[in-house]
Amino acid sequence: MDAIFYFDFGSPNAYFAHRLIPGIEARTGARFRYVPVLLGGLFKLSGNLAPMVAFGNVPNKLAYERREIERFIAKHQLSRFRMNSNFPVNTLVLMRGAVAAQAEDVFEPYVEAMFQAMWEQSCKLDDPAVVMQVLAEAGLPSERLVARAQEQDIKDGLTAGTQEAYVHGAFGIPSFLVGDELFFGKDRLRDVEEEIFRRSA
Repeated sequence: MDAIFYFDFGSPNAYFAHRLIPGIEARTGARFRYVPVLLGGLFKLSGNLAPMVAFGNVPNKLAYERREIERFIAKHQLSRFRMNSNFPVNTLVLMRGAVAAQAEDVFEPYVEAMFQAMWEQSCKLDDPAVVMQVLAEAGLPSERLVARAQEQDIKDGLTAGTQEAYVHGAFGIPSFLVGDELFFGKDRLRDVEEEIFRRSA
């Protein structure tokens, strides 16, 4: 029984999930299929709002969310995480690049490079020059990926991934699909793992 991981590089919680997924795969034998989603597009489809907007007038809620992240980092020893000083970052080009990386068969190293740059190195990834540098340093075909990200079939691919997530009930990132069961948020990874085991029994 495999699972789907709907992600956007702009979500720190998607980064946390990305770091924990290998452990789940090792324990369950499942493989996660990563599906690039444009979080802003998903928000529009679902009528959702970013937490900083939805809870902007609830300072205790935002403070709690920050504390919850600190506890999660400590629990899972994710010490490389750094809150991006440029947050929020427009990820449209990055997510189109992810679809292009799938087409170019360099998806896994692309995903790893972008998550590292966003949430470990605090790079300004809505700056095209910075993106090119990150890709080059990762040994990826930077010019080819950036060019392909502008092609209509790649743009359509990101739209399709976002629509797929919405159709399956997603309203935010990270979201996970195991069979027909949707799970939202990094805190549901244990439930995701248990559902994989349940369906594999």
